[in-house]
Amino acid sequence: MEKVKKINPIYLLGYIFVPIIICGISYGISYLFFPKGNGAVICLMAVPALAILWWVFGGSFLYKRHYKKFECELEENGFRRNHSFYGKGKTVYIDAENGQVGLVFFWNPQKAYILPASRIEKCWVDDGKGGAGFMTGSSRVSFLFIVDGIKVRVDTFTSNQRFRMDSDYILTGISKAEVMVKAIEQAKARLN
Repeated sequence: MEKVKKINPIYLLGYIFVPIIICGISYGISYLFFPKGNGAVICLMAVPALAILWWVFGGSFLYKRHYKKFECELEENGFRRNHSFYGKGKTVYIDAENGQVGLVFFWNPQKAYILPASRIEKCWVDDGKGGAGFMTGSSRVSFLFIVDGIKVRVDTFTSNQRFRMDSDYILTGISKAEVMVKAIEQAKARLN
């Protein structure tokens, strides 16, 4: 039984440091071989621009590619996706009929997990409520579950500002989170 890992440290370090190393090499090449002219401009501007594009778009591209591939594998293996939720950095698939859950994480996209729902120890909704009096509100709603002793938080609503608890944004986020929690509990009940 393989334990779920949200983060692959080698992938994380490579994602961050490989573009930095390539930029450093590019600067060294520019300094040694192209002190002036077009070669210097390419080494000093184009390579760092590519590194920035990688940090902005590369991870999302790889993550989407891997979870799309995983979706095809799920269908081929008879996994019936009753519910799918694409959170920021986490994708959760639920097969309520067969009692299985599929997981893909942004920081570990090469590894997709299919596990029996019975491995989920606890599942709940967090409305993110905070503040007192008229300042009561939330800027994040999510559903959480514990699998293999690891807490996984999947956001159904996030914002950089706080909304009142009766806001449509918050209520929609809570509704989505409750649907996913019920689906996970239904999948767990199927195995009992």
